[in-house]
Amino acid sequence: MLLAYHIAGGTFLKNVKKYTTHHADEYNNRGPGRDLITKFTNNFGDIFDNNSHKITNYIDERTITIADIRFNIIPTDEAYDIEIPEINSIYTHMLGSNCHSIITSVEHAKSMIATLKEYISKNYNLILTSHYIPEDINAIKAKISYIENLLNIAKDSSNAKDFIDKVKTEYPNYNGVNYLEMTANCLFNK
Repeated sequence: MLLAYHIAGGTFLKNVKKYTTHHADEYNNRGPGRDLITKFTNNFGDIFDNNSHKITNYIDERTITIADIRFNIIPTDEAYDIEIPEINSIYTHMLGSNCHSIITSVEHAKSMIATLKEYISKNYNLILTSHYIPEDINAIKAKISYIENLLNIAKDSSNAKDFIDKVKTEYPNYNGVNYLEMTANCLFNK
């Protein structure tokens, strides 16, 4: 098991090897990832498995081979993405072609766009995420357009509620309204 983001759920597959980087371990066990686990525990109670997976192996290289499959580890601010060259695929934390994204700042948005443009340049066949279904390169193009439009809507909004209302009007069928609300909170309540 490669553990990048959200390492709660530690009672699941307890006896398999668990791989992560030192940076991801820090993020998930002592940083913002741990804060998320605490918030989920407070909100959902005992139904949420807040046990962290026990790390058995640290990934110290940019490439690791497990079960004869090569995985390229791509560090991110929070943890890491995983490129699987054999199937021309990338695993990233969040994407979703028709799902809102959590955007914490203009700089964060620009960084996401740059990363997504890099994915396009590599022409991945398959995009895997923690929070959505497998998608193709068109999902990345849709997400870039969404983020660029989100920034424009934010410029033309007077407050968080105004922003949320405008985005909902522009994207009425998008999932993840809670992500949109988090974005509004980050962009307007600093």
